[in-house]
Amino acid sequence: MTAETLTLGKALNAGLRKAMEDDPKVLVMGEDVGKLGGVFRITDGLQKDFGEERVIDTPLAESGIVGTAIGLALRGYRPVCEIQFDGFVFPAADQIITQLAKMGMRSLGALSLPVVVRIPCGGGIGAVEHHSESPEAYFTHTAGLRVVACSNPADAFTMIQQSIASPDPVIFFEPKRRYWDKAEVDVDAAPDAWAPLHGAKVVRPGEHVTLLAYGPQVKTCLEAAAAAAEEGRSLEVIDLRSLNPLDIDAITDSVNRTGRCVVVHEAPVFSGFGAELAARITERCFYRLESPVLRVGGFSTPYPPSRLEDHYLPDLDRILDAVDRTFAW
Repeated sequence: MTAETLTLGKALNAGLRKAMEDDPKVLVMGEDVGKLGGVFRITDGLQKDFGEERVIDTPLAESGIVGTAIGLALRGYRPVCEIQFDGFVFPAADQIITQLAKMGMRSLGALSLPVVVRIPCGGGIGAVEHHSESPEAYFTHTAGLRVVACSNPADAFTMIQQSIASPDPVIFFEPKRRYWDKAEVDVDAAPDAWAPLHGAKVVRPGEHVTLLAYGPQVKTCLEAAAAAAEEGRSLEVIDLRSLNPLDIDAITDSVNRTGRCVVVHEAPVFSGFGAELAARITERCFYRLESPVLRVGGFSTPYPPSRLEDHYLPDLDRILDAVDRTFAW
């Protein structure tokens, strides 16, 4: 094992670099991804090392970025598009939903579009409007897309490479407030030793309640589990990693053991991805549940100004309050 201590952002950079070294058909494209290295420096140094023909600074036109990527994929390339901020993805929604997601079915499997759309997601960085969204439910609802979310440096390094290698389009969510979190990453591990792209992980075993999270809220759930342990409660934390397809077996195995479940995400609770999780768990685990599946998330408002975001985002207290309520039934 060759372990390096990397931030999540540096791990993404290393994963992109490895994919570009392994396959000359891999391209990176987006606003300011070249000379600047991206606003979060995720693509720092790539244009210098691979040239302007493979790391492409695009106009400020998200629909054009994804549309061009679709054409490149049809010609045999593997484009990796960066959407600079989550709230900027909506101009590209037409290309993603009506073209990227549907080409495989439209061509009866004759054509594939191995396009990765990277989206920094979530809040917690004190940004202005349109820079702190959580749009995952739009894309999990769109058949034909794979949707994944990394939460830590080790997964960031492997999952970006696995997404690029996928024959299908992948929406790749990156928790922007975790870009600076550090952890050890085995940069030389063979791909067959990596966790499956679409497999969930139990990141903290527990006995009394299952916490389901992905992306930025995994760390918050781990903090909640540590606090609950001081009060004698054992919380199991599962990092979903993949939202579509969903590793439902790992989820139901845990909930069948604990009998209680709390789903946590930053997006608004109403019609959020947690609603799908709650429904699926209820269908599969009904006779083993000791309480309803509860959800903790953002409120049904537009994302607030930065000075209010700490009140909007799920935190340790709101998660532990939901845990307490699961024991009230």
